[in-house]
Amino acid sequence: MADWLLLRLPRAAGEPASWLIADAGGAPAGPPQSGPLTLAAARAAGRRVCALVPGADVLLAEPEIPVKAGAKLQQLVPYALEEQLADDIDDLHFAIGKRAGDSSHAPVAVVARALLDEWLTTLRTSGLEPEAIYADSELLPQNPGQAVVLLEEDAVLVRSPGACPVTLPADALAEALDIAHSGAERSASGARGLILYAGAAEWQRHSAQIEAARARFDGIKVQLLTGGPLALFAQQLPAATPINLLQGSYAPTAARAVGLRAWRVAAILLLSLISLHLVGKIGELQLLKNRERQLDASIRDTFHAAMPGDPNTLDARRRMEQRLNAARGAGGGLLPALQALAQARDAVPGMSVQALQFHGGALDMKLSAPDAASLDRVSQALRNSGWQADLTGGSNAPSGYEGHIQVRAGGT
Repeated sequence: MADWLLLRLPRAAGEPASWLIADAGGAPAGPPQSGPLTLAAARAAGRRVCALVPGADVLLAEPEIPVKAGAKLQQLVPYALEEQLADDIDDLHFAIGKRAGDSSHAPVAVVARALLDEWLTTLRTSGLEPEAIYADSELLPQNPGQAVVLLEEDAVLVRSPGACPVTLPADALAEALDIAHSGAERSASGARGLILYAGAAEWQRHSAQIEAARARFDGIKVQLLTGGPLALFAQQLPAATPINLLQGSYAPTAARAVGLRAWRVAAILLLSLISLHLVGKIGELQLLKNRERQLDASIRDTFHAAMPGDPNTLDARRRMEQRLNAARGAGGGLLPALQALAQARDAVPGMSVQALQFHGGALDMKLSAPDAASLDRVSQALRNSGWQADLTGGSNAPSGYEGHIQVRAGGT
């Protein structure tokens, strides 16, 4: 996957933005940088751009919504939060996160449309097109057994176990510690630990107040951030599930274009497949038609060879079968005559067939036998089988005696 360009927009106009390059696993590729967003835009090529906005400007909540809300979820969420909102819901943008299992609570992020438009304008005029915009507080680490607090110069971010993160002004540190304490007490593990992230200057300024609250927690673990919290936020990107504010009409144009291109490519491939299928079927049909013409020509040739006196080839197969059946039904035919000859030959040892000719229902045979009496026995055997057999000629030969016998069906 591509690297990240993680941007953090300032809380006040005129302040510089900060950014960090991180790999797909969230590991920083260098120290954080700050300055105009146009400098960050030069680092965006080939990277996934994610912008973080102040958590104080984004309301995070988990209203109870019917589990089977389905497609109506987007319509139900504004009314579920209406009592918590001071602004008109038409002026607000509602982004919905992923539910946990079958939970009846849906994670929601609410932001003023005018403010979201302002952030997007600032980014786009600087040459940046983000694929995601998150509240910075949502990338605060989660810990199931301890509350997590991030102390900055102008804000304090609090995430209690199993609760939505909260952003307060820095001078409300006491309230933030109260939220952390009560949230830790309500955690499933019952632990009341605290992890505190702070810069060196912030720790020096507020350490006395934090140490005074140590007795309220089972323990306080302090981690100093020398380069600001961006590296900490980047580490959460692979596993965190923050709510992307770019939903609905704010969905990234590039993502929609990619989706349309994907559908267009799929449609082109489908049409190409259908076209190839049609071309193949047309080619197959043409081949079958050619073979049909060749078969028709072969049938005509065979019919003319078998029935030279009949020029009409209509229904050739049926008419040839009728002719053959008629010949068999009359008791004649070549095959029955040959069968009778084979039986007669078995009765006369030494006899051989020299030539055969079948025409007009008669079988003319030239036979070779040891003597004339042998040929006569052949004729007698044929007559005994119901055939008319006539010895039409004969003469002595070096091999014995050669004669001609004509065989017809009996009674013809």
